[in-house]
Amino acid sequence: MLRILPAVFLAFLAFAGDIAAQEAYPTRPVTLVSPYPPGGAADLTARPLAPALEKVLKQPVIVVNRTGAGGAVGTQFVSQAPADGYTLVITVFSICTIPEADRVAGRKPRFTREQFVPIGRINADPTLLIVHPSTPWKTVKQLVADAKKRPNEILYVSAGPYSVAHMSMEIFQQVSGVQMRHLPTNGGGPALTALLGNNSQVLVSSIAAASSQMKAGKARALACFSAKRAASAPDVPTLKELGYDVQFSLWVGLFAPKGTPSPIVQKLREETKKAVASEQFTKAIANIGDVVAYLDQPDFAKFWDEDAKRVEEAVHSIGKV
Repeated sequence: MLRILPAVFLAFLAFAGDIAAQEAYPTRPVTLVSPYPPGGAADLTARPLAPALEKVLKQPVIVVNRTGAGGAVGTQFVSQAPADGYTLVITVFSICTIPEADRVAGRKPRFTREQFVPIGRINADPTLLIVHPSTPWKTVKQLVADAKKRPNEILYVSAGPYSVAHMSMEIFQQVSGVQMRHLPTNGGGPALTALLGNNSQVLVSSIAAASSQMKAGKARALACFSAKRAASAPDVPTLKELGYDVQFSLWVGLFAPKGTPSPIVQKLREETKKAVASEQFTKAIANIGDVVAYLDQPDFAKFWDEDAKRVEEAVHSIGKV
């Protein structure tokens, strides 16, 4: 019995040390991985969130763009990172679509939703159907009429296969009975750049990413994909108003790797909620035409499950790309 006690004592010390470390979290910089290039919804949210989190976590928060494969590279990296709260991913609904797209293509998913713990939804940005200002279309009706006359001639750009722009446009084409040509890029920023350079004529973009370009007259909004008109674009009609049964929104959420200790997850929930509610963050988000739509973990987890079913069905409706 006496021989066992030292082992038990050592195990207790290790357990106590682990608990103490969790309670002290964080003791070093935290990395926010954005799996998309600068200029997209995830990056535009991550940049103001990082300094707001720094104030409450009392540690540096560093945004790292780990891009590639339509968001799969950075997301997969975080799924395999140590579950210690120091490597998080801030991403969009591609965390649901990428695994399903892999399955549709007959590949083993590079990661699954089950490998992540949701921390909170930061915002939910309405998306707009926008066109280059040199095009003649002032309405969706005009765009559809022209596209029917010229199948596969009008070029639309996206952030990559199964991105919100790709999926939104594929569903829109199915509903409207048109066929356009797809130009995939590696993120929302590059996709917007392609439209601004007139390398494509049509794009589905978040309001946050495109608002300054629309104000400058470099892009024209024809319709909104949300259920109701966006407060930051009240003059833009919804597709549902125009008779097209299509609805999409681009949300941004924060996730930790599965296995992250509960005390650390709780700490992240509490401090993220404070950071998102701060005047510093809300002003920054308002400046890019977006709005905060925060959901804490329980509500976000429910929303994530429901949204995953919807977008997974959309992936299957599009099929293998």
